[in-house]
Amino acid sequence: MNAYSKTPLLDTIRTPDDLRKLKIEQVRQVADELRQETIDAVSVTGGHFGAGLGVVELTTAIHYVFDTPRDRLIWDVGHQAYPHKILTGRRDRIRTLRTGGGLSGFTKRSESDYDPFGAAHSSTSISAGLGMAVARDLSGGKNNVIAVIGDGAMSAGMAYEAMNNAGAMNSRLIVILNDNDMSIAPPVGAMSAYLSRLYSGKTYRTLREAAKQINQRLPKIIANRANRVEEYSRGFMMDGGTLFEELGFYYVGPIDGHNLDHLLPVLKNVRDMETGPILVHVVTQKGKGYGPAEASADKYHAVVKFDVATGTQAKAKPNAPAYQNVFGQSLVKEAEKDDKIVAITAAMPSGTGVDIFNKAFPDRTFDVGIAEQHAVTFAAGLASEGYKPFCAIYSTFLQRGYDQIVHDVAIQNLPVRFAIDRAGLVGADGATHAGSFDNAYLGCLPNMVIMAAADEADMVHMVATQVAINDRPSALRYPRGEGRGIEMPEIGIPLEIGKGRVMRQGSKIALLSFGTRLAECEKAADELAALGLSTTIADARFMKPLDTELVLKLARDHEILITIEEGAVGGFGSHVAQFLTDQGVLDTGMVRFRSMVLPDVFQDHDTPAAMYGRAGLDAKGIVAKVFEALGKDVKAETVKLA
Repeated sequence: MNAYSKTPLLDTIRTPDDLRKLKIEQVRQVADELRQETIDAVSVTGGHFGAGLGVVELTTAIHYVFDTPRDRLIWDVGHQAYPHKILTGRRDRIRTLRTGGGLSGFTKRSESDYDPFGAAHSSTSISAGLGMAVARDLSGGKNNVIAVIGDGAMSAGMAYEAMNNAGAMNSRLIVILNDNDMSIAPPVGAMSAYLSRLYSGKTYRTLREAAKQINQRLPKIIANRANRVEEYSRGFMMDGGTLFEELGFYYVGPIDGHNLDHLLPVLKNVRDMETGPILVHVVTQKGKGYGPAEASADKYHAVVKFDVATGTQAKAKPNAPAYQNVFGQSLVKEAEKDDKIVAITAAMPSGTGVDIFNKAFPDRTFDVGIAEQHAVTFAAGLASEGYKPFCAIYSTFLQRGYDQIVHDVAIQNLPVRFAIDRAGLVGADGATHAGSFDNAYLGCLPNMVIMAAADEADMVHMVATQVAINDRPSALRYPRGEGRGIEMPEIGIPLEIGKGRVMRQGSKIALLSFGTRLAECEKAADELAALGLSTTIADARFMKPLDTELVLKLARDHEILITIEEGAVGGFGSHVAQFLTDQGVLDTGMVRFRSMVLPDVFQDHDTPAAMYGRAGLDAKGIVAKVFEALGKDVKAETVKLA
């Protein structure tokens, strides 16, 4: 053991089995050292931060009390699981978090037996936990299943669907509600207010038998203090019970999630209860134990690398505006001219740029919480009354509202405007957050206009275009990160629907780009020109309706036509191929057609540049695809020219 280590006790723990060998009075030291290690690790890697600090004691207590991984521990979302990873055999790799080949920033089944269920979207834990509990019962097992879910995740309907089902089935499942009153943005809606009333309520139902049962299992030193017993059995409410009891859960709490003297005995009691389901309400503080995080409005929800002493984050100044900010600023300008414009987001105001709109028009901004299904249909209701709702949701989260897009928006032809952020690959968050599928899942819907911004300047015009489209739904997709640093228009001018643009005229090769791969197409065209291949570059702008005139011209005037997009198979390239085959263009062999899409795999996290390189969607990949279509070897051709 290193005599100079800041974490001498933690250094002795490789897995929770080692933790469980310690005396109960040593657990506090483990938690303190675990917090220090989490701070040090994330200062090097960046990543989700505040949520993990808030559950250090809870993580330590759960692994100390329960027999993980035989007892199944499910972290909702999984972004708070860095301390869990440190305790479960992954400490030696914790400084590889969210880097290529390193640990995932979320729970991941393929990474560890201690991650029985992978997650990165919220509100899945209770459903998955109930499935595991029923599987255990069917198999005659005895292990525990514990789902840890935040109060923000409780704003999603799926959590209530699962609780309703669990309560009706009476299966032995433990749900820990980690109430930190802060789910990325301040919590919204009735749930937060309800929990606040719960804390301050003065009338309790005694349920003496339950209190006795808990009392009998408490250590003597605590059991002798009657007021402690009342604290642990607090929350057995008057007049029909709490919301959780109405759903069939045995409610325990609220308890201080940073006080191990409270946490450990309660978790032991809950572990040993033979009935279920049980809900333990734990109150924690996001960012706990790190001053700069505690003082920050977002509790350092997600950070880049930072200085531990000061909390200063080492963010390089961007050379260009972030796409989400361009969206927010453009929408403000449009809303100044049109009082029917409103903005909707699902718990991601800063991530989508809606926070910018909110500062200008707070009464016209609606954050509905983690409830994408509701967000879409809420927008449809607004649209049906003549308003112009912009529903700003990440591509990967919009997947959750798909039936609502079809049933409530598209079939009724309502002009909901979808602003789809994080389109394409996102880097460190990996497959769970990649916006890979929206081209495919929206492209098949009648009545939908689909645009992709090639750069930040064109995006301004596309926001204006969405404002002008008032007879059908529309979608504008744009990536995470900064634009290209080009000159920005003062005002947005609506584009002609379904019309692309030719950016560079050539004669032999045609590259038809949809989205921000246009910059890579330009680099590829330069390389091809150096190899003697004259190349046309076109920006489709619209996937639906497709610029059929442009597609036909490119196909007829070039030997090779290649589409490039930041999306999975079934998107833009598929629509172009469908049109070309319907027109019989490919029957004659006058043009060789290829479509470049994301590979048919879930790509692991890395930098966006590395991920696109692996996907073959960078300039090098485009040049290689051209030579593949020509039936030539790019290396051989390069050597010839040299």
